[in-house]
Amino acid sequence: MSPTTNEPMADVRDMYVLHTLFRREIGLLPRLVRAVAPGDTKRSEAVGAHIELLSGLLHLHHEGEDLILWPLLDQRGGEEAKAIVPAMEEQHHAIEAANAELARLLPQWRSTARGGSGLADVLDQLLVVLLEHMAMEEERILPLAEKHVTAAEWNKMGEHGLAEAPKKALPVIFGMAMYEGNPEVIKAILSEAPLPARLLMPVLAPRLYAKHAKRIHGTATPQRVTR
Repeated sequence: MSPTTNEPMADVRDMYVLHTLFRREIGLLPRLVRAVAPGDTKRSEAVGAHIELLSGLLHLHHEGEDLILWPLLDQRGGEEAKAIVPAMEEQHHAIEAANAELARLLPQWRSTARGGSGLADVLDQLLVVLLEHMAMEEERILPLAEKHVTAAEWNKMGEHGLAEAPKKALPVIFGMAMYEGNPEVIKAILSEAPLPARLLMPVLAPRLYAKHAKRIHGTATPQRVTR
């Protein structure tokens, strides 16, 4: 059953921000890998670290859904949830399988800058299933979450990711989100953060992401996926 109190319900707009981040950054990865010259280990290390960061972020995001969101929707979403949650779980398995193959291939390419073709092919496969998953999630899952999941419950997914993500990378990750994120949503996300983060992130995160993007993508303004 859905909550019967007057608790505020989930504001799912932050999911669109995160999905935009994944569409852009993971979408650019195959091309980045294929552009690394064989033996250019300085470049493969930089791109490889970027891939590892995104792969870990994607894993944490889906782990939070597995632990928190799917059980809540199973309990409360009725037949509508039962018709879609198993498909979401299957897609998570496919994404994790691609992520596991990525983890297997990445260290050698990262250290030698050889074998990039196979790594790029896995990234292509990951992107296909990920794009399908996110589109279906936006169409079918987020409307259910708005009806059946409280704001406090929804926020636990973000808390899970923050607790497990590498702390040094958080400003860059937030800058990735801010790059195309709805400013109102970014402000709402920051409203839950401690005061130092609320003050510093709007200034620091975009600068750090611009520096990171220049090093990885060759430009501080990589190709956007939103209009």
